[in-house]
Amino acid sequence: MIKTISVIGATGLLGKPVTLALVNAGFSVKALVRNIERAKAQLPTEIHFIEGDIKNPADLEKVFTGSDAVYLNLSIKDTEKPTDWHTETDGVRLIIEAARKTNVKKLAMISSLVHFYQGMNGFSWWTFDIKQQSVKLIKESGISYSIFYPSSFMENFYSNYKKGKYLVLAGKSEHKQYFIAGADYGRQVARSFQHYPYENKEFAIQGLEGFTTDEACELFRKHYKKEKLTIVRAPVGVLKFFGKFAQGLNYGSNIIEALNKYPEKFQSEQTWEALGKPEITLKEFAASQ
Repeated sequence: MIKTISVIGATGLLGKPVTLALVNAGFSVKALVRNIERAKAQLPTEIHFIEGDIKNPADLEKVFTGSDAVYLNLSIKDTEKPTDWHTETDGVRLIIEAARKTNVKKLAMISSLVHFYQGMNGFSWWTFDIKQQSVKLIKESGISYSIFYPSSFMENFYSNYKKGKYLVLAGKSEHKQYFIAGADYGRQVARSFQHYPYENKEFAIQGLEGFTTDEACELFRKHYKKEKLTIVRAPVGVLKFFGKFAQGLNYGSNIIEALNKYPEKFQSEQTWEALGKPEITLKEFAASQ
């Protein structure tokens, strides 16, 4: 039985709803953070915060000691280069080593569905190679694991699409994505620790309805109440051209291409059966913001 869970990336956009769900589910939660005071302002006070750095094995061992499981919310920044130190590979190696030393029994990690676009239509991007390596490292660690492959998150409307009073689209999405709210995902992660504490599991994470990016942005625009939003479109070709000179734009052009072209199919029947059905629609999410 899992009682105590350490979280890496607890204050992140997608780490926060998982951390809240773990607390609400009754788990004892520890979190490795860079700034304790800032973390306390964002998360429940009952969390045991430990200040440290993922690059420091001693910090990892400190936060893992006494924990039954570890949840990883790691990502590649849009400014990173292939030769840089990456949390999803270099960091994961340190995490696995620290988990072994502290007798952690379960590793759980967020990945993505869209990274399976790698190799389709001649698409090749080093970022998706990193994601595949990360999954491989976890599976081969010898520690029980759960890996989550989410579709697009509704929270992406703030981190990716919304720029002031505009929703910015690029290119044309060819397939539907099953947008899911972070809160629904968090509850599913918490249930995975409750129902499958030490089994090796992989879960496709998808929301209730499928939308192309255009359809999703139009629905969000229609039901968003704080201000009037306007949808604008940026040419993908321009992003790709300037991406040759600016790393952030290079990242953006590649992820947009993958999201627009990945032929996502609904595949979460078993996840819903095991971890519960999502509750929040995109319309409800937009109206509640």
